[in-house]
Amino acid sequence: MGSSSYLEGGEIMGFIQRWKEFRQYEQEERMTLDELLIQAGILQDEITKEQALNIPAVSACVGIISDTVASLPILLYKEDSGKVTAVKEDDRVILLNDETKDTLDGFQFKKALVEDYLLSGAGYAYINRERNSVKSLHFVDSVNVSINTNADPIFKQYDILVNGATYQDFEFVKLVRKTKDGITGKGIIKESNKMLSVAYNSLAFEDVLVKTGGNKKGFLKAQGRLSPDAITELKKAWNNLYKNNTESVVVLNNGLEFQEASSTSVEMQLNENKKTNSTEICKLFIVPPSILDGTASDEEYNNWIKVCILPILSALQTALNKDLLLPSEKGSFYFAFDTKELLKGDIEKRFRAYEIATKNSIMQVDEVRYEENLPPLGLNFIKLGLQDVLYNPVTKEIYTPNTDKSSTMDGKDPLKGGEENENRDPGESSIA
Repeated sequence: MGSSSYLEGGEIMGFIQRWKEFRQYEQEERMTLDELLIQAGILQDEITKEQALNIPAVSACVGIISDTVASLPILLYKEDSGKVTAVKEDDRVILLNDETKDTLDGFQFKKALVEDYLLSGAGYAYINRERNSVKSLHFVDSVNVSINTNADPIFKQYDILVNGATYQDFEFVKLVRKTKDGITGKGIIKESNKMLSVAYNSLAFEDVLVKTGGNKKGFLKAQGRLSPDAITELKKAWNNLYKNNTESVVVLNNGLEFQEASSTSVEMQLNENKKTNSTEICKLFIVPPSILDGTASDEEYNNWIKVCILPILSALQTALNKDLLLPSEKGSFYFAFDTKELLKGDIEKRFRAYEIATKNSIMQVDEVRYEENLPPLGLNFIKLGLQDVLYNPVTKEIYTPNTDKSSTMDGKDPLKGGEENENRDPGESSIA
C-alpha cells in the first residue's frame, strides 16, 4: 500500500516537473521571439522623429520643403497712407536672414523651424529681448518644450516650459501646424504614424534580410525530443547560418525537418511596396514625386509652390507678425517673404518677367539690376511710348506726347484757365 502511494506521488511530482520545464521552455521561446522583433523595430507602436527621417521619402520631402522656405529672405515692410516701403535698417531683418546671434545662422534657423513644424507639429524660437529691441533669436528643439495649458476651452492660456524654466507666450515665436489652441500642433508623424510605421518596418525587414543573407525564417520539426546537447549544437549552427558570410549550410540529423515561416522579398513584392509607400508619403507632404526626381514641368512646379510652400510661408509670416512686432507697430508694419527668389532658378522666365515689368513701366532698369545684384546705371526714368495718350483722372487733363498737346475731357484748354478753345485743331482735343 505504501509502495503504491509512493509511486503515485512520484508520478505526480514528475508530471509537475515536466509541466514546469514546458512552461519555462515556452517562456524562453516567446522572449527570444520578442527580442528579435524589438531588434527589428517591428513591435514599436509609434516611430520617433529620428526613425521617420530614416525613410528616404520622408527625408527627401522634409529636406526640399525646408530648404525652399529657408532660402527665401524675409523682409520688413511699412505701410503709410497706402504707400508700402521696405524697412532695411532693422535688426530683426538681419536676425531672420543672416545672423541670429545664436549657433544657427538665418538659413539653418528657418530650416529647423520648418522641420519641427512638419514632423512634430510645432517649431519654437526664443526671442531674446532687451527693452523693445530684439537682441537674438534662439531655436529650441520641440522635444525640449513642454506646454502647461489651463482648463478653460474659451479663454485659453498657457505657459511654455523649457528644462523646468517657465516662459510667457510673447517670449517665443510659435510656428504651429493643425493647432486648436495656438501652441500645440499635430505633426505628420503623429497624424500618419501607421503609414510611416509600415514604411519604416519595411526598411527594418530589408535590413534583417541583408544581415541574414536573405535566408528565410522558419522552425524545425522533430519526431522525438532532442537532448540538451543536440539543441545547443543546432542553435549554434543555426546562428552561424544567419550570420552573413559565415556558414552556408546546416546539417539536419535524422528526424529533423525545416518548415518555412516567412516569404522572400520577391514573394512579398517589397520593391513594389516600397515604391507605393514612397508615393503615399509624398502625398502626406504634398510633394509630387516629379519634384524630387527633377522631372516636374513648370505647371507642376508652380502648383507645388501654391499648395505646399505658400501656406507654410503664410503661417510663418503670421507667427512673426504676432510675436516679433511691438504692439505699436502692428497695423503699419508687417513681415513678408520675398517670393521672387522662387523664380531665380529659371533665368529665361525671370528675364521675361523683367522685360514685361519694364515695358509696362512697373519697374525701372536700375530696379531690375538691383534685383540681380548688379550696380545701378543711374537711369532714373520711366519709358513712355509716343503712341500713348496720358489721362490724369484728378484734373481730367489729357496729354498726347506725340503732338505735345494738352486738352480736357470737357473740351476746355487747361493752358487758358479753363476757357473754351474754339480755334483749336479738332484733332488736338480728341482722344482718338
